[in-house]
Parts: sequence; C-alpha cells; structure tokens
Amino acid sequence: MSKSTFVIVGASLAGAKAAEELRSQGFDGRVVLLGAESERPYERPPLTKDYLRGESEREKAYVHAAGFYAESDIELETATAVAAIDPAGARVTLADGRALDFDRLLLATSAEPRRISIDGAALDGVYYLRTLADCDVLRERLDGGGRVVVVGAGWIGSEFGASARQRGLDVTIVDPLALPNERTFGPEIGAFYRDVHIKHGVEMVLGEDVEAFVGETAVKAVRTSGGREIACDFVVVGIGIVPRVELGQAAGLDVHDGILVSPSLETSAPNVFAAGDVASAQHPFYGERIRLEHWANALNQGPAAARSMLGQATSYDRIPYFYSDQYDVGMEYSGYAPKWDEVVFRGERESGEFIAFWLKDERVIAGMNVNVWDVNEHIQALIRSRKPIQTSALKDLDTPLEAL
Repeated sequence: MSKSTFVIVGASLAGAKAAEELRSQGFDGRVVLLGAESERPYERPPLTKDYLRGESEREKAYVHAAGFYAESDIELETATAVAAIDPAGARVTLADGRALDFDRLLLATSAEPRRISIDGAALDGVYYLRTLADCDVLRERLDGGGRVVVVGAGWIGSEFGASARQRGLDVTIVDPLALPNERTFGPEIGAFYRDVHIKHGVEMVLGEDVEAFVGETAVKAVRTSGGREIACDFVVVGIGIVPRVELGQAAGLDVHDGILVSPSLETSAPNVFAAGDVASAQHPFYGERIRLEHWANALNQGPAAARSMLGQATSYDRIPYFYSDQYDVGMEYSGYAPKWDEVVFRGERESGEFIAFWLKDERVIAGMNVNVWDVNEHIQALIRSRKPIQTSALKDLDTPLEAL
C-alpha cells in the first residue's frame, strides 16, 4: 500500500490521531489531512477549562507540535473546505475546485453546536463555544468581567459556567430540566452538581426554558418561561452538538444520528471510514449503535480507524469514558447507561468524594468516581465482567473494588 493515498477529511483530534497512527504503523504512502479551520488540530477540553481561564498556553491545546506534520510527511491543509466526496469514484472535491483521488478515506468531520431558535438569537453577545476561535473571543469577555447567562446545564454549559465563576463573573445557568444532566445520570448526581454550582455562587434557574434574548443590537437580558428577565452582559449557549454528516449524506452513505459504521469503523461504502463525534458505531460489547461526543472516543477511535484503513483486523470495543473538572470537583465516568434500575453510592455524596454505580439487572453498567482516583480501571473491569454484584459489597468501603 506504499503507493496509496489516504485522505482524512477533518483536522480534528480523531483525524490527527489517525494520521499519526498511519505513520506509526509504517504506512509510507501519501497522507492528506484536510481541515476547514485555519488552526492545526487541537483538543477541545482546554476550551472550557484551563485555556479558557487563561491558565495554560495556547500551544498546549494543540494535538501535535507545529513541526510534527511536515516531519511525519503528513500533508496538512488548513482553511480547506471539502465540497463533496465521491465514494464510487474514490475522489474528494475541494471547495476551491481541486480534486483528490484516494484509496482510503476517513471522515472525521466532528460536530457543530446546536443552534437556538428564539427571538433575539442573532443579537450581538450571544455566543457558542466549540472552536478555538470561539474560546479566544470568550476569554476576552471573561477578562472584562460582568454578568453572563449560560443556556444549558450540560457539560459544556456547566464547565463554562464554572470557569466563568472562577474568573469572578456573576453566572446564571438556565436549563429546562429540574437538575443538571438529570436524563443522563438521574436525580442523585444531578442534585450533587446543582449544589456544587450553588456552593460556588452560581444562580441555578432550573425547570425553565429560555424564551427570548432581549436587547436592541446586543443582548441585555434573558427571558425565561417562568417569567424571569435575567440581566446580563453576554450569553453562552450550550445545548448540545449535531454531527456533521452532510458530506456523507450527500454521498449516499448510511446516516442516522451520525454516519453509520461497523465495528471496524467502515461506512456503508467500501474503503470509506468514519471516526469521532460524527461516527455512529456498532459497538461489539453493547450490541447496539453508539455515537459518543467525548475526547477519549476521538483520541482512541481515530487510530482504530487508521488500523482498519490499513487492512488490520480491528473491532472498536472500548468502554465509553469521559471526564469533567468543575471548580475543585473532578470526576471520571465509564460505561453506557441509557436505562438503569438503581444508583448505588460508595461514600457519601455530601463529602464530595464518592463513587456512583449504575446497575441494571444487578450488574454494573456504568460508574462515576468523583474526587476518588485510580479506580477507573476497576470500574471498567466490573462493567466488562457483567457479573451480578451485591449492592452491599459495592457500598462497602472496606471491600476493594478489584475484589469484586
């Protein structure tokens, strides 16, 4: 395959790690990495945390050092939009009219913020946080202080809100659910994170929709379904993301909440693969399709796709994992729990140091360790074992997790 051309559409974390893996595996053909943004590939977690707060340098957000791509003979083209892909013709057409033939193609097109459709949505001072450029603008807003309303108490909204509060801004978080992330984690964890924000001085307006942004040219207030009008200097909207499937859909690939891929991450078209936020993958362990929007998935799925592109037998079956840091509360979550019977706690939630286990049919299907470290490996082992576990053993601090 040394004369082959592998094209990666999307200079995302998944795309960059795929390119790196191709070279690590000894592929000496042509590797072309195309990115629509003007930046070389970067990671997103710093954009709501340390880089946003001005605590880390910009350089630390990038996936690789500036010279990595040239040194690895990877043709990185930034500010390069792709107009179309032709799986049957094995060709990628760029927005500038150029065409690239490929032997293997990887779509790592990531996702974009879900937009809010209400009165005032186009006012100045209404922001979304997805790109490094978005973060640079919001860093300047944080430098100016003032009052911010965050729409959405999911992870993006919560992490931005925490960082803004740590920078001294007055922060209000508005969400239609009664508790943050209640649908995903249930009321116990939702109440814990609600209280964490309240403890740090954030106003939590929960159980209310945002009906309008108020202002003439720039947003001055947020009006909610509960009749509140919350004054603000700017707004950050974090209500989820939407996978960028347009290229795949236009090319006739199977699409449903993402580009559908097999366990080897191949799409419905031969020699075309997808990875990262855009990929809805058949998961061997769970026996169903899962699309994940987490850093760890992009980090690991990109290289797995690269190995599949090289013809290696690959089945992506990693247990889903993500982490979050808000104020002095750090957590890791492993597993997949669309439904559960109960949530069992090891340690007291009030202490801020505990492990939560989601159980279905007496088996651990997910676990979250909050300010408790070096246990994630054991939580994942419990999930993989599919063994029935007594709740008393899970709760018992004197019973090591590895013994279960």
